[in-house]
Amino acid sequence: MARLAATATDVAAAQRLRFRAFRAGGKAGARDVDDFDAVCAHVLVEEARSGRLVCCFRLLVLEGGAEISRSYSAQYYDLSALAGFPGRMAEMGRFCIDPDLSDGDILRVAWGAMTGFVDEQRIEMLFGCSSFAGTETQAYHDAFAMLRARHLAPKRWLPRVKAPDVFRFARRLRRAPDMKRAMLTMPPLLRTYLLMGGWVSDHAVVDRDLNTLHVFTGLEIRAIPPARARLLRAIAGEAALPRTLPEIATHASTC
Repeated sequence: MARLAATATDVAAAQRLRFRAFRAGGKAGARDVDDFDAVCAHVLVEEARSGRLVCCFRLLVLEGGAEISRSYSAQYYDLSALAGFPGRMAEMGRFCIDPDLSDGDILRVAWGAMTGFVDEQRIEMLFGCSSFAGTETQAYHDAFAMLRARHLAPKRWLPRVKAPDVFRFARRLRRAPDMKRAMLTMPPLLRTYLLMGGWVSDHAVVDRDLNTLHVFTGLEIRAIPPARARLLRAIAGEAALPRTLPEIATHASTC
């Protein structure tokens, strides 16, 4: 089941899971915390029987591209091309699944929750940073080559380089990818974005703080294939997320 964090205790649980997922090796009970937590809604996916937190992510709603500089992603990418996007946007961040689990249903429920949120809030673009584990690029060359060949952002929305340490895969990888290896090394979250019609930046940011490589990822909701949209909406009912932004703002203020 999925729900919005309702208390500071809920948010703290998400922060502890994020620490385990992104900052392995720290002390038990440590939390991953930043300033964006206070302005985001936090979604928790829990095991129905035990209440165990198995997945979490946070959401920042923007009224349009004019607010893109408020996003977490804007710290790492020049998103000025998206400033002209006219519709409502939502940034999904810190998406993680309990590293001890590998149940595909967790991702399914998370995307069902996201679908319900997008529909209720009339979101027209979903975006965020999709991460590859580690900061070494060699193991992901086929995945990056596939992104270059098939999934680069439309020129009108293409993010530009802003971070000091990046891997410009669209310039450097001009060979044909091994498609099987590409899909095997593609992060599950990014793979799902791509299956829905998502696109990525032409470079990856090397984030040594979180020990990841990440690409800016965008998804225009109208581009989702109808059959996949119907499937997602069929499971969206499993997530009882609030319908109005005032409720979400109240939840976020407890962070």
